[in-house]
Amino acid sequence: MSHKSDLPEQQHGVLVLNKPKGPTSTECLERIKKGLRQKKIGHAGTLDPLASGVLLVALGRATKLTPYLVEGDKVYRGWIQLGRTTDTYDTQGEVQSEGDWRGLDTGDLQREIASWREITEQHIPPFSATKHKGKPHYRMARRGETPPEKTKPVRIDRAETLAVELPIVQFRITCSKGTYIRSLAHSLGTRLGCGAVLSDLIREESRPFGLDRAVELENLLHDPGLLPRHVLSLPEALPHWPKLYPSSAQAAGIKNGNWLKADELQGHTPGGEGEKALFLTTQRAPLALMETRLWRGELYWAILRGLWSS
Repeated sequence: MSHKSDLPEQQHGVLVLNKPKGPTSTECLERIKKGLRQKKIGHAGTLDPLASGVLLVALGRATKLTPYLVEGDKVYRGWIQLGRTTDTYDTQGEVQSEGDWRGLDTGDLQREIASWREITEQHIPPFSATKHKGKPHYRMARRGETPPEKTKPVRIDRAETLAVELPIVQFRITCSKGTYIRSLAHSLGTRLGCGAVLSDLIREESRPFGLDRAVELENLLHDPGLLPRHVLSLPEALPHWPKLYPSSAQAAGIKNGNWLKADELQGHTPGGEGEKALFLTTQRAPLALMETRLWRGELYWAILRGLWSS
């Protein structure tokens, strides 16, 4: 048991956590919050209790980055069990039907999984965190209410079968944020006519970060001194964003909420409207997330999120 004096101060950065199977994403954050004294905390991209793998945890001022951290594509390795359906589309739900999978052709199965790449829209499952009139769908479903049908756009760049040992199928998928892998399993079972549920899932990447950067939750809680060593700084958390350095006077203006004319910033010429960058002070401290915008025919850098310490 750690003493309070051993616990780290509030961190400001991103932790790549290897979420264990079992607890919810929120429960993992609560354990870090209480066990490691990190009062300001959030996450980018929820994982179901059934799932394990990369969960990006934002600490301190990095909580302002979560809308941008969640944008990255996801890579999953998963397992589907054929021959049943459940209300949650995974093995943790109540069984609703059972079907015969024994006559399935492996080639047909592989082609069906490969066809996921053609999907551009997806029905949101009834047991999800999506809200209707302020109520999460999963709470409505647990009360016996039927959530309204909703769809969302998705993009699937890769879908491949890794192994088939009927009734279990292992696959890997690269997809856009918010893709419901449970729904893919459910729809696969519908097309095959035997039913299917997701039985296990590992998020291997929440790009640009993978399991190779991830730390185990229990290791952190057992040794709080590990936390500062594993927290990525704000610039490290956005490796694909340009890093720009305004002058001290320009930085002072940004802190006052002022926009900055793009042609007044030395060392970088933006290509047009909508370009994003991380601005740092001359001492390399995070200043703000900025985006180029047109105003009265001129291009300006406008503040998306202020990151300076108060």
